[in-house]
Amino acid sequence: MPVTQKMLALAGIAVVALAAAPAFAHHSGAMFERDKSVTLNGTIKEFQWTNPHSWIQIVARDASGKDVEWSIEGGSPNALIRNGWKPNSLKPGDKAVMVIHPLKDGGPGGNIVSVEINGVKVGNGA
Repeated sequence: MPVTQKMLALAGIAVVALAAAPAFAHHSGAMFERDKSVTLNGTIKEFQWTNPHSWIQIVARDASGKDVEWSIEGGSPNALIRNGWKPNSLKPGDKAVMVIHPLKDGGPGGNIVSVEINGVKVGNGA
């Protein structure tokens, strides 16, 4: 292969690698406090079985007794299936105990660690 073709091939590979970098950056968990866990006792409002990440809306009471809606990020449907989840694992109205890694900014959100519905663990965690 002539040097010019090798240079073009290497340049093409470099472009593809640089284009893929944002996809890897997308999966950062920097917004979550991984060394802290919060337990939410509440009611499932919605389970969004979507790519690239699933979402759970849960309404739980805060320390003052006020209902707060939390947005909890989960894994992709593919990852959840491998851990025993199904699209109907959580249904609106289900009473849940959910352990999460909370958002660093203190907002009502986080990353799922585990969920129990009626004392039964859903799947094998997140």
